[in-house]
Amino acid sequence: MTDYVSNSVESKSLLLFKYSAMYLRFLAVVCYILAIMAFNLTLLLCDNMLVSSTTLAAEIFNFAQAMGRASNHGVQDVVIRRVTPDGKSVQTSAGFELQATHSLANSFDSDLIHIPALWRNPRPAVRKHEAYIPWLREQHQRNCNFTAVGTGVCFLAEAGLLDNKPATTHWHYFDQLQKHYPAVQLERQHFTTQAGNIYCAASVNAMAELLMYQVERIFGRIIARQAQRNFFHEIRNIADPVGMHDKPLGKHSDEAIAQAQIWLQDNLSRALSIPDLASQFGMTTRTFNRRFKTAVGSTPGDYLTEVRMTFACDLLKNTNLSILELANYSGYKEASWFSSRFKQWSGNSPKAYRNTVRAKLFS
Repeated sequence: MTDYVSNSVESKSLLLFKYSAMYLRFLAVVCYILAIMAFNLTLLLCDNMLVSSTTLAAEIFNFAQAMGRASNHGVQDVVIRRVTPDGKSVQTSAGFELQATHSLANSFDSDLIHIPALWRNPRPAVRKHEAYIPWLREQHQRNCNFTAVGTGVCFLAEAGLLDNKPATTHWHYFDQLQKHYPAVQLERQHFTTQAGNIYCAASVNAMAELLMYQVERIFGRIIARQAQRNFFHEIRNIADPVGMHDKPLGKHSDEAIAQAQIWLQDNLSRALSIPDLASQFGMTTRTFNRRFKTAVGSTPGDYLTEVRMTFACDLLKNTNLSILELANYSGYKEASWFSSRFKQWSGNSPKAYRNTVRAKLFS
């Protein structure tokens, strides 16, 4: 009897050990499968799209994957698909074709769907690619993540995925978006918005911030910081004013003013009116001046002068443009007026400045 009990206990112990070992092997297999599962990035393509708003996403994720492999973190592979409704190429705003790798008829998984910005009025492109609309709804039901840039937000709005949710878009399309999609909670004062797993960016600069957030979510903080350091030398951080001096200026949190700063930087060669700019961003001139001074530390006029003069310095250093040409690019119509302003700002004439900085360059 004692031997039977002993054998029975021993048999149960062996059986428990056997199943425990099987369970551990099963866990190891599951962990291995999870480790090698790919992250699926789907890039929507459409006619008249801005190429940079798509290619930058691909480049950032490819970089993150490369950094993960180099650091032996066992990160997920990244599978990038370029999708059109019919699998055919699209004509971009830059004038060349971009080839698709898949059509909507193909079966594939998407962890993140990235929707590019569109050039000018987005509605013709949305109508032409209306097959995306039910597909986006289906992907949303599958709990896929979305990032949309500028006017590409209209695809999500058309699909009804932004109804009663916060969203933003390019400032030039604010009024039209509100008119065509009144259920969208348009956040005019924000560069980026999040509604669950839907992320909207007003510009390519803001898109870069969203992409870095996605990289950190997927690959971790260390790789995200490596990607940020690699790309943000070329991508202006939306919270940073342009540094006019050797040390960077402090950050501020007034996104409307930050957006106005970027608009000024991108349009510095144009004749600019501060009252018109204030109206463009939904403020009175007095309110705009007050908020600008509080956020940036200088008046809009002084800031614009700094931007223009810094740009002129770069042109003097790196180009052989005449003073008149350089003045026009910097927002001044007369060479004499520009020269006078430049000397007042820098202490040297444009010609003297050019000679000085070029003497310091390596030959």
